[in-house]
Amino acid sequence: MGLLGWLIGGGIIGWIASMITGRNAQQGLIGNILAGIIGAFVGGAIYGALFGNGISFEWNLTSFIVALIGAVIVLAIWNFISRRA
Repeated sequence: MGLLGWLIGGGIIGWIASMITGRNAQQGLIGNILAGIIGAFVGGAIYGALFGNGISFEWNLTSFIVALIGAVIVLAIWNFISRRA
């Protein structure tokens, strides 16, 4: 998958995760893209640790769900850090 796919996929996943965590009004397009891409890596790492195999870099339903869960975790941690500061 190319750079454009990562940007679009990260934006969509980050946007959905920001709606789930209640940060949608607080972050813009760049924040959504970063949350989605970082969340994909975090979700993939957690998935690999739990199930012993990684996720491929292809977009399918499983990788979408794993990336979304990772993005929600990333934004939940960000919410916790930003509230304490």
